[in-house]
Amino acid sequence: LKSGGANTAVTEKNKKEYIERMVKWRVERGVVQQTEALVRGFYEVVDSRLVSVFDARELELVIAGTAEIDLNDWRNNTEYRGGYHDGHIVIRWFWAAVERFNNEQRLRLLQFVTGTSSVPYEGFAALRGSNGLRRFCI
Repeated sequence: LKSGGANTAVTEKNKKEYIERMVKWRVERGVVQQTEALVRGFYEVVDSRLVSVFDARELELVIAGTAEIDLNDWRNNTEYRGGYHDGHIVIRWFWAAVERFNNEQRLRLLQFVTGTSSVPYEGFAALRGSNGLRRFCI
């Protein structure tokens, strides 16, 4: 687990470090092959030079989008059909309800309606459906 560790007794003082190192070793040892295969596959699809400019958080944002909902962006990129429009009373009720939601409730609504629980890093204008760009529609 660490250099010279075999000759070091575990005590109350170093117990936390021992447990952390043991857990890390057991977790990593069990998935090394799978992780390496995932990384190889990822780099077959995405050029590693393109990814190297991102830190882990930025890469997650590019791949998965954001979990924070910008309500103005959502509203500004919503399409209305069937006689509905931004000023329609039902639409005003809808947005008033969504404004009262916390972010988790907004994400659940978004997932229920679109099948995705995150917003692309470009915002709602880049929301995608199974056949390409697809704006949120009421």
